[in-house]
Amino acid sequence: MDRIDHRSRRDAYGRRINRDHSSALAYSVPWISILLASLIPVFAIASAVPFVPPFGLMMLIAWRLVRPGLLPIWAGFPLGMVDDLFSGQPFGSAIFLWSVVMLAIEVIEARFPWRNFVQDWFIAANILTVYLVLAALLSGGMIGLASLAALGPQLLLSLLLMPIISRMVARLDRFRLLRIRIIG
Repeated sequence: MDRIDHRSRRDAYGRRINRDHSSALAYSVPWISILLASLIPVFAIASAVPFVPPFGLMMLIAWRLVRPGLLPIWAGFPLGMVDDLFSGQPFGSAIFLWSVVMLAIEVIEARFPWRNFVQDWFIAANILTVYLVLAALLSGGMIGLASLAALGPQLLLSLLLMPIISRMVARLDRFRLLRIRIIG
């Protein structure tokens, strides 16, 4: 009698047995994606008017709204420190503001645990508006009506890109939860 090797003939679901999430991938993808997003403004063309959105903060907000509880509240401190190194803002402004953003989102999540896309976009829009105004105030420059109006294109682009960033985070979250084969 011939022996049939059942390991070579598995259906589509049998290959998924004995698999687990990669813990290194699960924990590192959010942090690395936020750090890489903080580096994007470095490659932008310099202009007199701020035009490039705060991609690092937008990625942080998206991770926090898409996957609540994944990033600890204190994550705003080290991620803001890296953003301060590359953004050109005075050192400590992103540390302070990102920490406040993380605390604000935590308070909102405690108050409204049920949310949908429109509410998340509204939350992100308010946070980004307040962040851009406070970052301009903390920059040390002369703040007037004209300089606040110059933030308009940056704010508009930030608000328009936020759903795209959220969709990217959702895809990164699926990648983060890829299953790997455990041997043994």
